Amino acid sequence: MTLPDTPVSPAGADRTFQVDLRGLVDLLSHHLYSSPRVYLRELLQNAVDALTARHGLEPAAPADAFGIRLYADGSVVRVEDDGVGLTEADVHTFLATIGRSSKRSEQIAEQRADFIGQFGIGLLSCFLVADEIHVLSRSARTPDAPAVEWRGRGDGSYTVRALPASARHRPGTTVTLTPRADTGEWTRPAQVHALARHFGSLLRHPVTFDDGTGGRGAPGASVNPEPAPWTRTYPTPGARSRALAAYGEEVFGFTPLDTIELDLPAVGLKGIACVLPEAVPAGRRHGHRVHVKGMLLSEQAVEILPEWAFFVRCVVDAESLRPTASRESLYEDDTLAAVRDALAEQLRAWIARTAAGDPDLLARFLRTHHLAVKSLAVHDDEILRMLLPWLPFETTDGNATLDEFARTHRTVLVTSSVEEFRQVAAIASAAGLGVVNGGYTYDRELVHRLPEIRPEVSVADLDPATLTAHLDPVDRETELAAAAYLALARDALAVFDCDVALRTFQPASAPALLLDSREARHERTRSQLAREQQGGLWGDILGHLRQEAPRAQLILNQLNPLVRTAVTIDEPELARTSAEALYGQAAMLSRRPLRPAESSLINRSFLDLLAHALRKDS
Repeated sequence: MTLPDTPVSPAGADRTFQVDLRGLVDLLSHHLYSSPRVYLRELLQNAVDALTARHGLEPAAPADAFGIRLYADGSVVRVEDDGVGLTEADVHTFLATIGRSSKRSEQIAEQRADFIGQFGIGLLSCFLVADEIHVLSRSARTPDAPAVEWRGRGDGSYTVRALPASARHRPGTTVTLTPRADTGEWTRPAQVHALARHFGSLLRHPVTFDDGTGGRGAPGASVNPEPAPWTRTYPTPGARSRALAAYGEEVFGFTPLDTIELDLPAVGLKGIACVLPEAVPAGRRHGHRVHVKGMLLSEQAVEILPEWAFFVRCVVDAESLRPTASRESLYEDDTLAAVRDALAEQLRAWIARTAAGDPDLLARFLRTHHLAVKSLAVHDDEILRMLLPWLPFETTDGNATLDEFARTHRTVLVTSSVEEFRQVAAIASAAGLGVVNGGYTYDRELVHRLPEIRPEVSVADLDPATLTAHLDPVDRETELAAAAYLALARDALAVFDCDVALRTFQPASAPALLLDSREARHERTRSQLAREQQGGLWGDILGHLRQEAPRAQLILNQLNPLVRTAVTIDEPELARTSAEALYGQAAMLSRRPLRPAESSLINRSFLDLLAHALRKDS
């Protein structure tokens, strides 16, 4: 059934979508644009594109012959340009159709790459701050064309009328907004001037601002008085370097460790990368400032550089990068991927130049950003060969470069975890072993590649057998005298799958050394769980396999006075308690997380020893 007032269309007839403009503007404000402030960027962008088209019509005109003028006095915001302008037909075609852009017209289709915007919805952003948009334009393509006025309202209605040529004496367009009362924070004169500086400081066309007071915002006050610093000429390379560093400090708020000039002629990209003066957490990616044809596109464009380059922040201006529909980020395409790779290569080249010509800067850079360089060296053989010998590592000789470490240790041992290194560092150092902490990100993998750079050096993983082989055994008489104590100690620590041995090693102040890798603990825990969950034949088999799992080792130091006293204890319970106390102290010195059973053992052994001492005194 068809309702009486519902028009009936012929079967198969085309219909036109009905657009709720208020709903569309709400959609833009909440899902496309990050803030209402983008209205000024869109107006500037449209003006720049109009100027680009005007220069296409009059290529002989000087670059500064046409410009953009901003006016804001608190009651109106006005943007006027000397661009190509619009005819009445253009207004009907482009301003009255949602999503249509004058930059898609057939006459200038071949020049699309010269324009910033390509989506034709920018003017709608003005409805974020105003209920009415007033456009007055005169076309430069048709010199005798009349001026044309377009008024668009937030309810979706608009009017168009032709005006005498005297209404606008020269080609161009003026857009005037009457701000709503609730949008004052974006349309006050000071804010409009600040937004113009923010978005347009690198625009190639002259932009001026007037606040109607005759003060700082007097007519002719320039928004972009100087071109981008990398486009200027300087008397000396030092002056250029200082100017680029000063610009980086102005933009980012820190004094760069160094500045790297970026230049990709294929996409018209120029700019600088500022090396951060402080280390940043691994994987934390700073946003970069990206301008497209001088207009600020984004302050958080992380996609312009690879993930490993988190030691720099960039500001660049490009010709051929493609913005997304919101024009607040970059479209991920083959061009962006190629730009990212090319910029990465320029950062590598800077590292190479620094390594070859400025050792002091290289040292400061590596002290600050060694983690970033390590992440790069893992995947980049050239950087690996160049910088691996100079990268700092934690070793048994203190913090040292691998080049320094390899001079005194032809065999380099590397641990698999930080806790393992902390367990063995003092003992290994006293034994003359060269051990590197491989527990930090990338370190173990990089140390194992040292022979590629230093063929005379060998690298191996440290295991308990390697270390115990370098501990001196005690003489036969001492071993026999301590046999009964060692048997009681092994029985007391069997619950932790821990063997007990007696050796001599330095420093003598260390009573015991606990050798127990994370992998061994994991394997014992897994075997224990599997055994508890199985029964019968499988339980017996798994129990046997558990006996073959790697065991922890508590190495008692015969040189330590406390140990020499402990091994002579003939009271079984006191002997067991002392062995538990030595295990607990060694476990705490390893700085690994204690298991609940170990924490309980430490508390119990301490109280038992205290009780024994009190009984003895009484």
